[in-house]
Amino acid sequence: MLTHDLIERNQALMIVLVILVIAVGGLVEIVPLSFMRSMTEPVAGLKPYGALELTGRDVYIREGCYNCHSQMVRPFRAEVERYGHYSVAGEFVYDHPFQWGSKRTGPDLHRVGGRYSDDWHRLHLSNPRSVVPESNMPAYAWLAKAPADADTIEAKMRALRVVGVPYKDEEIAQAKAELKDKSELDALIAYLQGLGTALKAKQ
Repeated sequence: MLTHDLIERNQALMIVLVILVIAVGGLVEIVPLSFMRSMTEPVAGLKPYGALELTGRDVYIREGCYNCHSQMVRPFRAEVERYGHYSVAGEFVYDHPFQWGSKRTGPDLHRVGGRYSDDWHRLHLSNPRSVVPESNMPAYAWLAKAPADADTIEAKMRALRVVGVPYKDEEIAQAKAELKDKSELDALIAYLQGLGTALKAKQ
């Protein structure tokens, strides 16, 4: 018979029981989420990233933007008043992996789409202090000279289709043309301009 005293004196047994409790607790919390429609179905109007936006997302991840910016508005009054409607899971069903995060050296970016013009973003990314004097963000001016990567875009879209992103054959076929003569800066701006816009349109 397992007693409290026996468990405390037997380290191997205690480790096994702790792992078992954590595993069961994790399953109880996580598994039901995969059956909730609000967690697995896209919000109305949500579309998969186009080739330019998808390339911009890769630049965003590569440059470590998530180290300073979250993409999750929490359901608290102060956050909703500052950023807009709180984030919902249905906005991120096509994100692999999603970029929620919790780090906010800079502001949350989830509702940044459409808030500023492309020109504002271009200035901000090239010289952050030209539009936000107190910014401590580094400049990414060199992105304007780096061509958007068109060589791997079709493979990326096919891979994402395998995990459930509904890309059509014609969208994949047109991907390289969409990136023609585009820079990584163009791609990053396109990605930022799409953030949080699906729920805005729904409202």
